[in-house]
Amino acid sequence: MSQFENTTIIKKANVYFKGKVTSHTVILSNGERKTLGIMLPGNYTFSTGDKEIMEVLGGSMDVKLPNSDCFVTYGEGTSFEVEKNSSFDLIIKEVSDYCCSYVKES
Repeated sequence: MSQFENTTIIKKANVYFKGKVTSHTVILSNGERKTLGIMLPGNYTFSTGDKEIMEVLGGSMDVKLPNSDCFVTYGEGTSFEVEKNSSFDLIIKEVSDYCCSYVKES
């Protein structure tokens, strides 16, 4: 999907790592929450509460998922999932555009 219909967008940006990672929250009409953002080159560790699905919209990301010993590169048009209540590491070598979907699990 290249666009979202009938959404609410939170105007205030989410800013992490001294401004090297920024995103905006989008809430779909069914209550589903997503963030759309940009990551500048750097190394980052993120923690999750909910399960997350990360779509790489531009650039690429080297990703080390929980319980993994190695990084895997995800490029434009690919996605990866991160389990809830965990953390994952990213190495960003070029400006990367992403969409993160938060999946509520019961």
